[in-house]
Amino acid sequence: MNQARLMRIVKSPLVSEKSAGAADAANQFTFRVVTDATKPEIKRAVELMFDVEVVQVRVMNVKGKAKRFGRTLGKRNDWRKAMVRLKPGQDIDFAGGA
Repeated sequence: MNQARLMRIVKSPLVSEKSAGAADAANQFTFRVVTDATKPEIKRAVELMFDVEVVQVRVMNVKGKAKRFGRTLGKRNDWRKAMVRLKPGQDIDFAGGA
């Protein structure tokens, strides 16, 4: 795994009510990742990008919704979600405030 690949693994953080609750209660953060990412790759990418220690990684494939555009049937893209648990005492600050 080269560093360029690791920097492309994590696409964006998922910030919702549910993920904020998990971050407060269990020190667990949720990210949108590339669809071919593996658990070890996700762990190393998060540790590299945010300078934290990862204890556990859980992933799930999210199926895209079926949508309709007038007469045409369509579908949103499938994507992959990773829930990363950090070592106690560590945190990721997405706001980046001073």
